[in-house]
Amino acid sequence: MAEQKRDYYEVLGVDKNADDAAIKKAYRTLAKKYHPDVNPGDAEAEKKFKEASEAYAVLSDPEKRRQYDQFGHAAFDGAGGAGGFDFSGADFSDIFGDFFGDIFGTSRSRSRGSGPMKGANLRTSVRISFEEAVFGCKKEIELTVKETCKTCNGSGAKPGTSPETCSRCGGKGQVVFTQQIFFGTTRSVQTCPDCQGTGKVIREKCADCQGTGYIPMKKRYSVDIPAGIDNGQSTRMPGLGEPGVNGGPRGDVLIEVIVGRHPIFQRQDFDIYSTVPVSFAVAALGGEVVIDTVDGKVIYDVKPGTQTDTRVRLRGKGVPSWKNRDVRGDHYVTLVVQVPDKLKPEARELLRQFDELTGDTLNAAKNAGSAEADGDGRDRDGKKKKFWK
Repeated sequence: MAEQKRDYYEVLGVDKNADDAAIKKAYRTLAKKYHPDVNPGDAEAEKKFKEASEAYAVLSDPEKRRQYDQFGHAAFDGAGGAGGFDFSGADFSDIFGDFFGDIFGTSRSRSRGSGPMKGANLRTSVRISFEEAVFGCKKEIELTVKETCKTCNGSGAKPGTSPETCSRCGGKGQVVFTQQIFFGTTRSVQTCPDCQGTGKVIREKCADCQGTGYIPMKKRYSVDIPAGIDNGQSTRMPGLGEPGVNGGPRGDVLIEVIVGRHPIFQRQDFDIYSTVPVSFAVAALGGEVVIDTVDGKVIYDVKPGTQTDTRVRLRGKGVPSWKNRDVRGDHYVTLVVQVPDKLKPEARELLRQFDELTGDTLNAAKNAGSAEADGDGRDRDGKKKKFWK
């Protein structure tokens, strides 16, 4: 007894009201999974592939789908062809074209052939300091690059000889492979394995470059590291990478930047963060503290009653934007009140008296919490500058 066929909609895993796009998508998934080229020698995969293909051949054709919906499998009893079904009217070309080549005598290029291609990129890294990342710098790098062989002038052939046209591809750099499948013949265009897509074959190779046309050489370059670059980012030097193929341009050199840690500053995007200690007396009475920035030292006027962990913003003292050096981030400073751990007896007695006189006031200030400070600052030359909000 012949095996009973499964419902075509069930085979593809779609609803009976599925549109053409859903049917095609379902079949593509199954075809890629069960295609004989992907599962050589697997009889079960071959069976499922035929079953899915038969279902798609019917459901993708409006007239056949109408007949199937009305009469079921009986609509096609007696049909011939592969697996007992006639595939002659089915079009699978747009299904297989992108991963096996076009179907039924057509072809599609799967390689770039013998046309010019850009060379590969080279990668290296440099280490720079925190300040160098902020303001930019120049660094020297050493690379091993391929230079044109002077013996053969880049041809790769022994002096007195020349590369010959590849006999396998006729100089095209591509060959056509034909393969029989269940529904017909697939033809795919691939890079010629004899000439590697160049269209030329070197019979007698240059002794200096071994037929490559290039000699590896160590060279030093000066690299401009842009201001504002961050750790892990890269800068590019165009046209200094691997040589191109068939007259294509050279690739680029990508230099990854590794930024060293700073003992005081931390960076987040274009902002800088640091912590500055403030004496107990200055925090209580007000006064001046010196803040280190990437631009130098700045004097900040601490307000009386400043609480520990108060944050100060110094406008424009952060990292320049690598897109526009005139735009800079900010520098955020956390003021930490220092409590002395060693006191002379006289100081202890004075602090006790201070505590008795101001205990209620201190508790009220503590409940108020910390706030972001406002104030004026001065450079070391005494000129006032406002950097914070």
